Amino acid sequence: MTKYKALLFGSIGTIVETSEIQRKSFNSAFKIAGLKWNWTKEIYKNLLNKSGGEERILRYAKQTKKNINSKNIIKLKTKIFNSYLKKNKLKLRSGVKEIIKYCKKQEIKLALVSSTSKNNINSIFFCLRDSLNKKDFDFIGNSKLVKKLKPSAEIYKLALKELRLKPKECIAIEDTQESLNSAIKAKLKCFIFPGNFHRSKKFNGAFKEVSKINKNIFKS
Repeated sequence: MTKYKALLFGSIGTIVETSEIQRKSFNSAFKIAGLKWNWTKEIYKNLLNKSGGEERILRYAKQTKKNINSKNIIKLKTKIFNSYLKKNKLKLRSGVKEIIKYCKKQEIKLALVSSTSKNNINSIFFCLRDSLNKKDFDFIGNSKLVKKLKPSAEIYKLALKELRLKPKECIAIEDTQESLNSAIKAKLKCFIFPGNFHRSKKFNGAFKEVSKINKNIFKS
């Protein structure tokens, strides 16, 4: 059995469920921007097939033939989203608290290999401050650290470099196909841990799909 040295949480969504909060934040931003857009759950599920909030806005604008300022809208959305997180406490996803505790006890390194904004990362840690501590992580990624976002493997390669580990020494956890592709490109064994908006989807290339994270992943 391989002796794993690190557990790489690939995105915010592997730690906490935020998709519905994100969707509502987008809709609030659209309203403020004067757009008559309403992303229903079904629309948003489809848009989640590709990473990046601004990219989703641009794709939807192209579909609806609207000229918009995507940068202003994403700034509005991020402000609304982060404001919600700072006022509300969220719960960790099933098994996350236990697996972090296990990793610390076994001296297995932890990383959050996300390519989202630094503001989003900080807000997540703030709203989870009673159950999650930045100090427990040996690497925390964000969009400013790389030139190419997921599905590029750049953020994973940076994490491996900073952790001074090889892909075979790590296990990754992802929640979407595009982020899973990023881990696969980095030659990592990756478990798929889909959130509420992804559970009905089929995933290609994952080592295994799980509904809860526990120490058994290290026995694979």
